[in-house]
Amino acid sequence: MRSADMGEFELIRQFFVRQSADTSVVLGVGDDCAVLQPVPDQQLVLSIDTLVEGTHFLPDTPPELIARRLMGAAVSDLAAMGAQPAWLTLALTLPKADPAWLAPFADALFDCCQQWGLSLIGGDTTRGPLTVTAQVHGWVPNNEALTRGGARPGDLVLVSGTLGDSRAGLETLLQPQAVNADLSYLQQRFYAPEPRLGLGQSLRGLASSCIDLSDGLVADLGHLLNMAQCGAEIELSKLPLSPQIQRNFPAPTCLEWALSGGEDFELCFTLPEAHLPLLEQQPVTVIGRITSGSELILLHQGKPQPLTVAGFDHFAPKKA
Repeated sequence: MRSADMGEFELIRQFFVRQSADTSVVLGVGDDCAVLQPVPDQQLVLSIDTLVEGTHFLPDTPPELIARRLMGAAVSDLAAMGAQPAWLTLALTLPKADPAWLAPFADALFDCCQQWGLSLIGGDTTRGPLTVTAQVHGWVPNNEALTRGGARPGDLVLVSGTLGDSRAGLETLLQPQAVNADLSYLQQRFYAPEPRLGLGQSLRGLASSCIDLSDGLVADLGHLLNMAQCGAEIELSKLPLSPQIQRNFPAPTCLEWALSGGEDFELCFTLPEAHLPLLEQQPVTVIGRITSGSELILLHQGKPQPLTVAGFDHFAPKKA
C-alpha cells in the first residue's frame, strides 16, 4: 500500500534536510538561498542535468536507481572539467509526494553525495510528470579546468573504461530476458554510472581537451573537433569493449553502440603523445589521433569506413 501524500515543506524537512560537515556551506537547505564560502585560489564550475521519465529512464524504475543515474550523469560533467565536487542543488517534479518513493530516492542521493564529496544546499519541488534535476558545483585550481577546445593536430585521442555498456544495459531492460551476471553488470552500467573524477583531476595540465561521453563517442568527439577546428582518425579495432557486452551481443551491434549508444559517462580526451607515459596506471585506451583536416574519419585496420551513426539528439527529427 502506498503512503499518503505529504506537504511540500514537510517533504523537504523529512527527506532532504541533513547536517553537512562542509565548512564552505554557511547556510544550506531551508532558506531562500544558500550561503557559501568561496575557496581561495579556486574557480567555480557548474553543470546541470535533467532526467525525464520515459526519456532517460523507464516508467516504474526504482527511485534509488533514478537517484544514482541522476547523480552519476551530473557528477560526470565535473569529472570532464577536472573538478573536485562541492555542492548540489536538486529540483524534483513529482506526480505526488509519496514517502514510499521519496525515502529510497533520498537515501541513494545522499549515498552518492557522501561517495563523491557533495553537500546538498537547496533546490525546489513541484507537482507534475516525474522529472529530476541536479545542478552540481565544483572547484578547480585557477586556470586548470579541462575544456573542449584545446585539441591540436598530432594529439592522441583516448577514452576511459569501455564503451557501449550503458546502451546494452538499456537493451536488456527493453527486451527482458533471464538475468545473469553479464546482464546485471550491463544494467548497472546503465543505472549507476561511475564518474571518472580521479582521472579527470589527474588530467589537469596534461590533456589538451576533454568531454564526458553522454551522447555517444561520435557526437561528443565531434564537439571537441568543432571547438578545436580540426579532424580525427579513429581506429575501430581499438575501441574498448567489455567482455560482458561481447558475450551477449553481435560484434556489429557492439561497435554501433560503442560509437553512438551514449550515456556511458566515460571520458574522451586528447593528449600530446609525450604525456602518454604519465597515464600508464589509468584505465584509458588510445583510439586515434587528431588531424589537421576537418572530418572525423573511422578506420578499420587503417582503411576508411563509412560514418553511418550519430549520437543522441533530443530534438532531432523522429525516424519513421
